[in-house]
Amino acid sequence: MKSINVVLSPEAEEVYNYLNKESPNSKIERGILKAIGKKVELIKANPHYGNPVAKKLIPEDYKHKYGINNLFRVELPNRWRMLYSLTDSETKIEIIAFVLDIINHPVYNKKFGYKKR
Repeated sequence: MKSINVVLSPEAEEVYNYLNKESPNSKIERGILKAIGKKVELIKANPHYGNPVAKKLIPEDYKHKYGINNLFRVELPNRWRMLYSLTDSETKIEIIAFVLDIINHPVYNKKFGYKKR
């Protein structure tokens, strides 16, 4: 069985660090951070845990920047989202769940081209 390694993109790491910094003083950030930890464990147990995003809906900037051809979405508290892609390791037998973004709902809507109602 392949091992699962979860890696954060620089953008996701920046948000993760922000949440870590703010969590001692904010219940919302603490809840989001705790949920990320739980979701990462679920992804390690089952890399296809998240909801798959249709290939035609994957934002072009993700395709160009990361060269991905699959994308999964995980819902977090307070309408935040975590987006990740699966790749094979080039050096060992493992699956890498590459977390591309951890974003709030308005940013998610903008990235995927959804309009306000």
